[in-house]
Amino acid sequence: CDNQSSVSNMKSLEHELHCPVCKDVVKQPVVLPCQHSVCLMCASEVLVANGCDLFSGTHPPSPSMQRSPGHGVYAGRRRKEGPPLVMMFPCGPCGRNVELGEKGLTDCLRNLTLERIVERYFILKSSAVAVLCQFCKPPQTLEATKGCGDCKANFCNECFKLYHPWGTPRAQHEHILPTLNFRPKVLTCPDHDQEKLQFYCRTCQRLLCPLCKLRRIHTGHKILPVTQAYQALKEKITKEMNYILANQDTVLGQITQLESAITQTEVIIQLAQSIRDLTAALAERHASLTLALEGARHKRGEALAAQVSERRSLMEHAGLMAFAQELLKESDQPCFVQAARQTHNRLSKGIENLQHFSLAADPSFRHFQLDVSKELKLLTELNFIQAPLAPVIETQRSLAYDQLFLCWRLPPESSPAWHFSVEYRRRGVVPGGASRGGMRGGLSSARWGWQRLEEMSGSSAVIDRLEMDSVYVLRVRGCNKAGYGEYSEEVYLHTPPAPVLNFYLDSRWGLHADRLVVSKEQRCARSVPGLSLLQAADHALTSCHLTSDLLVGDVAITQGRHYWACSVEPGSYLVKVGVGLESKLQEWFHLPQDMASPRYDPDSGHDSGAEDAQDSAPPFYPITNGNGPSTPTGLTYPLPPRLGVCLDFEKGRLTFYDAHSLRPLWEGHVDCSGPVCPAFCFIGGGSLQLQELVANRNYLHS
Repeated sequence: CDNQSSVSNMKSLEHELHCPVCKDVVKQPVVLPCQHSVCLMCASEVLVANGCDLFSGTHPPSPSMQRSPGHGVYAGRRRKEGPPLVMMFPCGPCGRNVELGEKGLTDCLRNLTLERIVERYFILKSSAVAVLCQFCKPPQTLEATKGCGDCKANFCNECFKLYHPWGTPRAQHEHILPTLNFRPKVLTCPDHDQEKLQFYCRTCQRLLCPLCKLRRIHTGHKILPVTQAYQALKEKITKEMNYILANQDTVLGQITQLESAITQTEVIIQLAQSIRDLTAALAERHASLTLALEGARHKRGEALAAQVSERRSLMEHAGLMAFAQELLKESDQPCFVQAARQTHNRLSKGIENLQHFSLAADPSFRHFQLDVSKELKLLTELNFIQAPLAPVIETQRSLAYDQLFLCWRLPPESSPAWHFSVEYRRRGVVPGGASRGGMRGGLSSARWGWQRLEEMSGSSAVIDRLEMDSVYVLRVRGCNKAGYGEYSEEVYLHTPPAPVLNFYLDSRWGLHADRLVVSKEQRCARSVPGLSLLQAADHALTSCHLTSDLLVGDVAITQGRHYWACSVEPGSYLVKVGVGLESKLQEWFHLPQDMASPRYDPDSGHDSGAEDAQDSAPPFYPITNGNGPSTPTGLTYPLPPRLGVCLDFEKGRLTFYDAHSLRPLWEGHVDCSGPVCPAFCFIGGGSLQLQELVANRNYLHS
């Protein structure tokens, strides 16, 4: 059973023993510098076919074959001669030319290990064929039992004793198993006769003898004793074999996957059938139109030909006219009348046709005109469907608020997409680990922390149940009949630091309808500046009297952390955003105040915040939005497109953010001894819009 298994294993590796040139089992293989093996005879034939002189070791001049300078002086070459030309061998497995060196194949060592494997392969393959003794006299030739590597001959037991007597040098010969292919017992250096290869250069990946090791070309190279290289390489191969053998299930699975992929490539048959169907439909339509055209042409040609024949009969000496002339010669009156009636009718009809001439058929075929421009364009543009290109995520429209809203579009040159796949993961999640979160629609978990929303129609998606104060990575790809396209560039969206507070602007707290207008949805407010009260000409040059109007939210915060965002119209004069105690805000509504604008006060710094400390200022903690926000401490920041506010009621901390990037702008302490309301103050003209909840807006159809 073991022998049968060995035979089966040897036969299965036959393709590993093939020469890449002759495609047969290698004979006297030599190792090329690229570590591939080839038959010595095959390599010689290839070099000769390429114009190489195997005896002089030269090669036709080629710029790619010049040896780089710095290799020293070689024996047999004068100093003033140029660098030697080297042989290049076209290696099939590598797909490139391999440099053999100056001596060509002489520098290539024989692959004795491969020779031994080939010999064992042939012995097992033809085990019924015996190796006969070369010294027995026929017809009594016996089967060989030993081979002599020194004599390079096979012997039976008796002949071996006869030719290797005790006490002679031949008795020291090494006997081996019978073989038909004798090889050298050890590898010797091709440059130094009888020098054994005892070292291995890892840099050059070549075996060296002690003399080759001393060459300058190997200076600085990592050279190991051949025993050490043998042991290291054997251990690596053993580990690699054990790994592959331990993963046979994986190999089989990949083979199955590859075979399935090959089966899938048979879809080309369906594509070819579609092309044949298209060709057949075109041929059928071509035949139908051609038949109709030929039928019309034949019918019109017959009508016009009959008209031509009729006209020709009216010529003086032809047809009807000749018959009429002969008819007039008739003198018998009854016979003339009898024969002339039909001729009279034909002549009358001929005269009528002459007077009212028209073609019997229309030769223009104007009713058969064919507009094929649209079809030609379709046929010219007919091509295999391409997968959609990578979508472009619209970062200006995408945002993370109470939910995450993602918007994208396909490039103009992209093929249409049937649907999209949206993927997201929380930044910093360990690959393969679980991650919380949900999506609206068919949600499925993916490896490496990605979560996926499949078959999204349209160009937007909403993702909910996300972690607060986290950065999420998102990407999108489209799909059509050709499959999935490339992913879009990944974008990063930062979720709010606290749950989003949903509130409306309260229109019940003593609003001045002539100055402050709240939208019907109570999420937008616009202020109109009051009349200027100019007291003196010199004062008018430095100050403008404006109205201060306060607006609050319809909720009062009594616990927890809350976040909301708003945007201020860029053209607004001054809008203050913040929070205040509900009791103090109600008191302030009973004493509406007019205040001088700090923008035109010569004693005030521009948006320094010092004016916010006046007694007439609203009793809340604001950040000023205008040309730039000013904190209660007097610091000024660039005005963001959207401003975020986060209140921690228990800690009494108020933080302002750039709502787009969630970058903190200012953080400070606020009085939370009672219910706290979101508050907004308009000084002069301005407009403010609360951020709409993603859940309340119809983003998906926008």
